[in-house]
Amino acid sequence: MKKVGVLSLQGSFAEHLKAINSLGAPYQGLAVKTREEINQVDYLIIPGGESTTLSKLLKEGGQGEVIRKRVAMGMPVWGTCAGMILLGSDGEELVDSLKLIPIKVKRNAFGSQLDSFNTKSVIEKVSAQPVSLTFIRAPIIEEAGEDVEILLKLDEKVVAARKDNILVTSFHPELTGEKKIYEYFLNFKTP
Repeated sequence: MKKVGVLSLQGSFAEHLKAINSLGAPYQGLAVKTREEINQVDYLIIPGGESTTLSKLLKEGGQGEVIRKRVAMGMPVWGTCAGMILLGSDGEELVDSLKLIPIKVKRNAFGSQLDSFNTKSVIEKVSAQPVSLTFIRAPIIEEAGEDVEILLKLDEKVVAARKDNILVTSFHPELTGEKKIYEYFLNFKTP
């Protein structure tokens, strides 16, 4: 079994676990909170939630250091919404921004909670068919390093990107039951 950890400190981790476990074998979704639990998984998802809170919790528990080491060794990691902010940089200094992908993120780029929306779009690397996308107080990528692959722009705003074993998305696939993006991520090579 491939163990897919979902950082379960705060945010939409339960929905990610449900989505992963709906895929069945060979994947098993596991809620992870501690450094030891993070060391035992093959993949890691950092969910949407409140990026400042997640950052503080990572600093207090020391998980950020473990995540950095595991990703440097090749473990695939995927940050959705707040997870994208944590994996990149938002220009503000979070307590423990992981800074694992060279992107500059703008928070709440589509507006407030009231401006949340659903849409569909083709993400060529993911599926030839449109996939469902849900945006809630979503960030965008304002700047990306030249080695970052842009996967999706929405109204000229970058909302999905990849660099090697790191995937970041502004949207919440865990809320739509959209499996294609999970399948794409779970095809990343593991160490």
